[in-house]
Amino acid sequence: MLTPKKVKYRKQMKGHAKGLETRGTELSFGTYGLKCEGTKWVSARQIEAARRAIIRYLRKGGRLWIRVFPDKPVTKKGAETPMGGGKGAVDHYVVSLKPGRILFELEGIKEDQARDALRKAAAKLPIKTKFVKSE
Repeated sequence: MLTPKKVKYRKQMKGHAKGLETRGTELSFGTYGLKCEGTKWVSARQIEAARRAIIRYLRKGGRLWIRVFPDKPVTKKGAETPMGGGKGAVDHYVVSLKPGRILFELEGIKEDQARDALRKAAAKLPIKTKFVKSE
């Protein structure tokens, strides 16, 4: 799964995502893409599940780009841990998404195949998405 090799700060505050995405909103590599339409944290496991769904559908044809990387650490304290004792250990990594961000891009396959592959990937994600293609 996707995790950062090295981070400056091991633990991070939650923060809040509001507004629209300004970067990564246009197709840069492929002909077809999957664009998110909501605000949500998407975990490395969910990105990997979506990637596997696309790869399984492509079967050696076409090319895939993942345009997001989970670099935000999420901490979790152990079960039945009393209050206090500080912040929990890093449990997993997420990417914080805002509306308009391109998640995946595809190239080298027909449009109907790309639609099906990205629809299967969208089913693995906790966020509303839409299919986009370059003009």
